[in-house]
Amino acid sequence: MNTLEYLFERNKEWAASVNESDPDFFTRLSKQQAPEYLWIGCSDSRVPANQIVSLPPGEVFVHRNIANIVVQTDINCLSVIQFAVEVLKVKHIVVCGHYGCGGIKAAIEDETDGVLENWLHHVKDVMRFNAAKLEGLTGQEELDMLCELNVIEQVMNVCKTSPVQTAWKNGAELSVHGWIYNIENGILKDLGTCDSEHDQLEH
Repeated sequence: MNTLEYLFERNKEWAASVNESDPDFFTRLSKQQAPEYLWIGCSDSRVPANQIVSLPPGEVFVHRNIANIVVQTDINCLSVIQFAVEVLKVKHIVVCGHYGCGGIKAAIEDETDGVLENWLHHVKDVMRFNAAKLEGLTGQEELDMLCELNVIEQVMNVCKTSPVQTAWKNGAELSVHGWIYNIENGILKDLGTCDSEHDQLEH
């Protein structure tokens, strides 16, 4: 039986290294988490939230799924948002997609089936909503544009959730941001979709 023993060895090496550089690190970390950020990102193994923004454990509350989708029927995602907003009192929710997303590519190519097919229908909805913007685009250009449009759509979906709406009605300091990550150079891009209570009142 393969027990993945080498991962336990790597864990011990990592813990020892952290203790050597900061003996109180795990003691502090175990006391309480008080992150200011909720990160909703893609499950892609190349997009680790904490490392991208160079923040240590305890600073970012994270939810990830294929293609960083937020829908009102996903109890898992909604529970994460509610806990982050109501219990942790985060000040920022970041929806972060990435260029070259396999989930977005699969939705474009329309070659999936089973549960994944059902999940990616949400991306196909984004394609339908933005047909005019995608018209004439093909290949990498189409993929990159849809990755961005999907983030923007999911930001709007986060803003519509009841925990976020309730927080804004109660005057909470909470902003929702849409970012995209370039795996080829490690750089984040702000898509200019930040929403806050003030923005909602203007709308």
